Amino acid sequence: MASSPAQAKHAEQHEDEPPAYWRAQEMLLIQQIIGLIGKGLQVEHILHEMLHLLSEMLGLNRGRIVLWDAESALFKIQYSYGLTAHEKARGIYRAGEGITGRALAHEQLIIVQDIDQEPDFLFRAVDRATLPQEPVAFLVIPIRVERRTVGVLGCHRIRNRSRPFSDDITILRICSTLAGQVLELNEILDRKTRALEEHNQMLARALETHSARYGIIGTAPALLKALAELELVAAANANVLLLGESGTGKEVFARALHLASPRRDRPFIKVNCAAIPESLFESELFGYERGAFTGASEARAGWFEQAGGGTILLDEIGELPLAMQTKLLRTLQEGTVTRLGGKKEIKVDARLVAATNRNLEREVAAGRFREDLYYRINVIPIRLPTLAERRDDIPALAMHFVSRFNEANQRNVNLTTAAMARLREHPWPGNIRQLSNFIERLVLLTDKPSIDAGDLAPFLSAMAHVSTQTAAQEEAALRSLVPARGGPAFRPYLHIDSHSAEDLRRALAQSGGNKSRAAQSLGLTARQFAYRWQKAELDSEEGAPTV
Repeated sequence: MASSPAQAKHAEQHEDEPPAYWRAQEMLLIQQIIGLIGKGLQVEHILHEMLHLLSEMLGLNRGRIVLWDAESALFKIQYSYGLTAHEKARGIYRAGEGITGRALAHEQLIIVQDIDQEPDFLFRAVDRATLPQEPVAFLVIPIRVERRTVGVLGCHRIRNRSRPFSDDITILRICSTLAGQVLELNEILDRKTRALEEHNQMLARALETHSARYGIIGTAPALLKALAELELVAAANANVLLLGESGTGKEVFARALHLASPRRDRPFIKVNCAAIPESLFESELFGYERGAFTGASEARAGWFEQAGGGTILLDEIGELPLAMQTKLLRTLQEGTVTRLGGKKEIKVDARLVAATNRNLEREVAAGRFREDLYYRINVIPIRLPTLAERRDDIPALAMHFVSRFNEANQRNVNLTTAAMARLREHPWPGNIRQLSNFIERLVLLTDKPSIDAGDLAPFLSAMAHVSTQTAAQEEAALRSLVPARGGPAFRPYLHIDSHSAEDLRRALAQSGGNKSRAAQSLGLTARQFAYRWQKAELDSEEGAPTV
């Protein structure tokens, strides 16, 4: 910003003041500069105000600080006061060029008594016509950082003043020293910031490697907290309860717990409680003896026995019938199982990891889950974060899924940076499972090698409206996304409210009370049907149907 005539003449109006006045002005100027430095290292603000104070208080006008510009490999006016933006932009110099360049090259103070009489003065930044008609002097002094000259501080002044040149040179030396200290501190801060960023990147890479060891991708604080809790209890034998919404990766965490434990070389058995017909629970969990029922031609060890010395995951444990909850509690208390049709107790050594997306405390209050079993499995609860709590992990997860599905399907689909940003901002109510399904569908159905943000729109739109559609409409919507050459359609992520209670009742009635067939008729899995049935609390209204 150019100084006004009033500002330019401010200091000259005090030409007749005694030396004590100027000493006071100088001390006030230095105090104000040091005060600015003390408030924080805002380089641009400090150096601009320094030049401002030199002009307003001492009549050293059109101040400029010229520093090296790495991009252009030239010296440029970086900070100024009293220069227009155009004048500042013209202030570009090579070492040795003009008075400014000479001061830079020789690293010494230069005093030009009269710029009109100096043949090396370039008038590059400021035209002579814009300066006072009377003789104008130019002072330029090096700025040093760590004993090397990094730039110069220069300014104009009216030559014929009662204030001695020597006083102006003294104050400019002080200001150049302060400017050098500010720039040096800024360099030190930049180096430390870069070192800290490099250290953080190293830690992030270490964390990624650390988590990837268990097949867990991401470095979000909420994820790392859960992982730290997992490793903290991995060596113990206590039961662990994994809590979190559907699709947050509870099975992956259970496997990670197994891999981090001393049981890593023993079996890891996963049991999906939502997928087992009620009549088969006992024989699946605890096994059966030969002849226990029609078709039992030979004895079979149950999953607890098969997990001997290892880990057993009971996924969706909230789906266990009350009768089975009682038997499970006994197994956990006594460490034994009795096979169906058998009489002797068999000792089992399996660490239990239970997982659920239900609020078990609410289930206990409603009488749908045994309180004593709840306390038995809830020894070490670990909550898994939703995808909304770890948005910064979405690009890494998306790239992982793209790579996986490209390899599995011999495709070569890529996502642009803009597409990644769009995925990061999208709400994912189905969490990681929904993101995985979405990427698989994208890889298989797109006819472009590179997916941009705009290409995601039809896929995201179809997914957003899926909760209001019937199964047939969902399939039709997906088929509309398939290129002309054809291709398979895949079931989209379905919100838990995708089917009304009346839809469920009608399907169940038409299937003769068989939940599996009812689920199939609605385009649902048995597990999805069970979720919606319980949410609508139909079991309590109409009794438990057959399976």
